[in-house]
Amino acid sequence: MKRQLLRILPLLAGVALMVLTLQLGNWQQRRAAEKEVLQARIDVLLQAPARPLRADTATLEEWQPVTLSGVWLKDATRLIDNRTHQGQAGYHVLTPLLLSDGSGAVLVNRGWVAAGDRRQLPQVPAPAGEQQLEGVLRLPEHAPFMLAADSGGAAAPVWQQVDPGRHAALVAPALLAAWVLQQRSPAADGLVRDWPQPAAGIDRHHAYAFQWYALAGLAGCLSAWSAWRLITRRSDDDRSTRLARG
Repeated sequence: MKRQLLRILPLLAGVALMVLTLQLGNWQQRRAAEKEVLQARIDVLLQAPARPLRADTATLEEWQPVTLSGVWLKDATRLIDNRTHQGQAGYHVLTPLLLSDGSGAVLVNRGWVAAGDRRQLPQVPAPAGEQQLEGVLRLPEHAPFMLAADSGGAAAPVWQQVDPGRHAALVAPALLAAWVLQQRSPAADGLVRDWPQPAAGIDRHHAYAFQWYALAGLAGCLSAWSAWRLITRRSDDDRSTRLARG
């Protein structure tokens, strides 16, 4: 009995692996379908006309185009480190905009600036007077892998990540909105606003699904080979038994 179990074990393991990898491939395909819906929604939003928005608006969607007007709170400008453009290291420049409608302030990612000599930070002007901006709404990023920890608190001129909560300490917690505007309108500040097009990662899920299905196919072939070995071995055993009796 134990010998028979050992013989059938590779077949059982192969079938189990095939079922598992098929399920994982199907899951990746479902994730790809979800991302396709998300990508379609993003594409629709990006084609929509920009509309004026207040800082205290409750119903917001990421990638929604908006227009804002207000004045820069230039003393609260901070540089976000480790941002690259075309392979060059630099910073993203974030400055709160105090809205003219009195609804509060919005944190604006104004664009990218080259790092240059790390011992001397780039000087980025914030034009005086009322500004008219256009851009898209972005949710605050999740805490990424950081090459260095933030030091110096909110007063430090360079941060490792976008953090509206820390920026609120520079303005007023009740004033600053929880979302970020990615500026797309031109401005005479020398910043690069060549933002990458949003991608939901559909191709990545399809690639993962292909890998799982390929592994399932391999497991299926090994299972078929194991089944064939069992059948032929049983036939050989039966033939040997008949010869022994004869």
